[in-house]
Amino acid sequence: MATLAPLLEAFLTDDLMAQRHASPNTVTAYRDTFRLLLVFTRDRTGKPPQTMDITDWDVPLISAFLQHLEADRGNAVTTRNARLAAIHSLFVFAALRHPEHGGLIQRVLAMPPKRCDQPGVCFLTAAETNALLAAPDRSTWTGRRDHALLQVAVQTGLRVSELIDLRRQDVHLGAGPHVRCRGKGRKNRVTPLTTTTVAALRIWLAERGGTNTDPIFCTRTGHPLSRDAVEHLVTRHAATAARALPALAAKHVSPHTLRHTAAMALLHAGVDLSVIALWLGHESTQSVQTYLHADMALKERALARTKPDEAAPDRYHPPDTLLAFLTSL
Repeated sequence: MATLAPLLEAFLTDDLMAQRHASPNTVTAYRDTFRLLLVFTRDRTGKPPQTMDITDWDVPLISAFLQHLEADRGNAVTTRNARLAAIHSLFVFAALRHPEHGGLIQRVLAMPPKRCDQPGVCFLTAAETNALLAAPDRSTWTGRRDHALLQVAVQTGLRVSELIDLRRQDVHLGAGPHVRCRGKGRKNRVTPLTTTTVAALRIWLAERGGTNTDPIFCTRTGHPLSRDAVEHLVTRHAATAARALPALAAKHVSPHTLRHTAAMALLHAGVDLSVIALWLGHESTQSVQTYLHADMALKERALARTKPDEAAPDRYHPPDTLLAFLTSL
């Protein structure tokens, strides 16, 4: 009897959605993982997905699937580990439903995530940020929308999902201007807006029109922008900005880069890490420690404080080549 189909259905609908009340993004990520794994298993075994049993997903097959993600699909190690985490979650649920397969389940759960190098934080300098914000052609409807979106992203540090979920009722442009969003982990937060961001939003919303429940950043048909659309417009405007500021061409500018840029701007302004964590919607300050490592200016100031008082503040200069030659004789 095929046990995989009813197990997957119960896990996604009863456990993940009904019991744990997982977010739509989590459900989508898990769904995509199992869809990829089912197709991979079908290609390897020749069995249609509806006839598969839980024993078809043993350690060798799952290991081959994870290798396939990296080698054939070009996924990063972080994506590979996220897929494995979804599989682990399913097998934890399977342990309650199918104790007769306890040995197989424990072997799968023992598969460790793959270790990888932690990439540095990519963020934009003030000049690069200004070049990016100036890139959209504000004589067009799309350009005015994109300029407002980029301005909000750079100043607030909202995630892509939070940006595209914004509704008119979430933005207050009167006294104490701010934007409300429901972020990762179902955390509600309020982020204040600068006068520059308020001005950009006033112009765009006056043209956008619509009701309080309509998305702020939308297509011409009024539908919310997709994640891919936001990724595409950021990449396109970054390429335009790079023509005016060539230093931008060396950076991979994504929507998450704008989030990092907002965090680094706060850090450079002397804002405490706990406030930055709250601003970005993180659970703890541990998540924002990475910005300390990326802040070279902060390290420069720390280095200056460690110099002896009697030493004149200066940098190392290599010796003169002629004097070095004479010394070596």
